[in-house]
Amino acid sequence: MKFGFVSLIGRPNAGKSTLVNRLVGSKLAIVSDKPQTTRTRILGVKNYPDAQVVYLDTPGIHRPLHRMNVRMVDTAVDTIHEVDVLGLVVDASEPPGKGDQFMIDLVGRALSGPAGGPDTVRPTAFLILNKIDLLRKSKLLPIMDRYSKLADFAEIIPVSALSGDNVDRLERTIIDRLPEGEPRYPPEYLTDQPERFFAAEIVREQVLRFTHAEIPFSSAVIIDRFEEPEPPSRLLRLYCTIVVERESQKPIVVGKGGDMIKKIGTAAREELERFFDLKVFLDLHVRVKAEWREDETVLSDIGLGHRHDS
Repeated sequence: MKFGFVSLIGRPNAGKSTLVNRLVGSKLAIVSDKPQTTRTRILGVKNYPDAQVVYLDTPGIHRPLHRMNVRMVDTAVDTIHEVDVLGLVVDASEPPGKGDQFMIDLVGRALSGPAGGPDTVRPTAFLILNKIDLLRKSKLLPIMDRYSKLADFAEIIPVSALSGDNVDRLERTIIDRLPEGEPRYPPEYLTDQPERFFAAEIVREQVLRFTHAEIPFSSAVIIDRFEEPEPPSRLLRLYCTIVVERESQKPIVVGKGGDMIKKIGTAAREELERFFDLKVFLDLHVRVKAEWREDETVLSDIGLGHRHDS
């Protein structure tokens, strides 16, 4: 048997969350076309006949402007020396830029520098070229060749997380590189995140889906009450607050006559019912909290609790 941890890191919108969902076979991470959708580390366990693999989805690494973003980036970087395989996910459909070079340099330092303390490891690094469904096949080999000259990757694997193309090869290559070991999690174990986390993320996914401009970056969802059904009832009651930063943003989320928040609520409730396999009562409110991305209480509520900010 093989056992090991695999972290997927990369720039925002590289497709890490879509890939983790594909690898695990379950929707653990919300997905949107907005950068910085993933805000915290999400763990997903996949059992194979000959291995148990723990995949880590991480926030996109970017230049942080708020305490929240500093912690998002730290969360991703911290996984580098905690895993057996490090997968740098790159959007192959976009020409490489300074951000990609920064990521490659970061991985290079992880591979060449000291492993750190007794609990850290030096990972095997893969380059995962994602979104190959958006490329002509003739362009793929030159891209792979260019990246192969930039860092000493153990493997360069092109995939499409969206279609699943070549993901099976990625899985087998990961397993081949993992150390021998017994499973650490029970067969039915999927993730370490609580149900409240998924409820908040499902609501936030619909906020991202229906709002534009600055709203996705400056909004958060907090679960105020999570009332599990008492048998024989099959009704889950959720009371949530959508937090925005400015008074001018509240009417955008609420909408004319409440039409926007109703749209968000209906879509979120339908998704919540699919996720929990229960009937859901969803109560949404919008609250303005200036500078919440610097606020310890809110950051703790969304899973980015206090840490050393460098």
